Amino acid sequence: MIREAKYLTAYVLPLCVALGLLFGGVFTWLAPLVAFGLLPVLEYFVGENAENDSPSSAASTRVYDWLLYLNVPLLWSLLLLTLWRLTHAVLPGWEQAGLVLSAGVVVGTMGVNVAHELGHRATKLEKALAHVQLMSALFLHFYIEHNRGHHRFIGTARDSATARRGESFYAFLLRAVPGEVVSAFELEAERLTRKGLSRWSWQNDLLRYVAAEAAFVGLLALTLGGAAAGWFLLIAGVGIVLFQLVDYVEHYGLVRREIEPGTWERVRPCHSWNADFVLGRLMLYELTRHSDHHYQPARKYQTLRHLDPSPQLPAGYPAMMLLALVPPAWFRVMDPRATAALALA
Repeated sequence: MIREAKYLTAYVLPLCVALGLLFGGVFTWLAPLVAFGLLPVLEYFVGENAENDSPSSAASTRVYDWLLYLNVPLLWSLLLLTLWRLTHAVLPGWEQAGLVLSAGVVVGTMGVNVAHELGHRATKLEKALAHVQLMSALFLHFYIEHNRGHHRFIGTARDSATARRGESFYAFLLRAVPGEVVSAFELEAERLTRKGLSRWSWQNDLLRYVAAEAAFVGLLALTLGGAAAGWFLLIAGVGIVLFQLVDYVEHYGLVRREIEPGTWERVRPCHSWNADFVLGRLMLYELTRHSDHHYQPARKYQTLRHLDPSPQLPAGYPAMMLLALVPPAWFRVMDPRATAALALA
């Protein structure tokens, strides 16, 4: 149970959001300050751990699964309470901004990140929970595009989630967000064409996802008011931007060789950036061990490994996400590393 308990670290950020809702004031900014202020500093001092647990110690115990499942009611409780406070309390603008950013942080971590893990699982329950979490960011198309697109086309020009060398985060964001939606539609069109159905058929999951998202926002407006729906859209936007920052960091400048037109070398650990900084690993359910995730996508988070061929980030995810917001500094740090990583691939 001790090994499993270390992942309770992931509940620090939702605790920060809860404290902001309870006490208000400066506490509303606690989650983003911890995530992007305190955590990078702590990661610097705590450092990395590249050791891999033995297969027996990372056994498939249900505790690891329940630590994921509990994110679902917790996230939605915090999100709905945040919407209630934003629409029923008279707050100064800076406090409203703190609540939106804090909720956006947990939407990006407890929402999209946990959905990412659950979306790779085999059971219908876990896949359903992945959809519930993705709804918090209006990001349901991710379920189609990530599993059937990103993992297939990672490191190629066809993958919207792979940042190109020399591409700033801001340019990547403007390309990736619509690109992933278009990719999801194309993947569904291919699937339906094979079945002899129209791409505009109601069997198109993307169309059903868009309808479900629109219905959900409409339901918020009817039950909590138009202002609540507006606040929700802002919070979802923050969550999306944060996760796009993660995508940018994970794959920047790493490409696969094209063996022949339309055929690329197989995905290997060298095609994703890895980070073994302990705190980030725990708070993001090992998402930072991204090289092994792409090498073997079916691995559960607690069994992901450090693999020597994987290129290593010089800092943890929070620090690298901040660095990505300053393109000249990002290019200076990461371009030489990307060159070295491709030379060793």
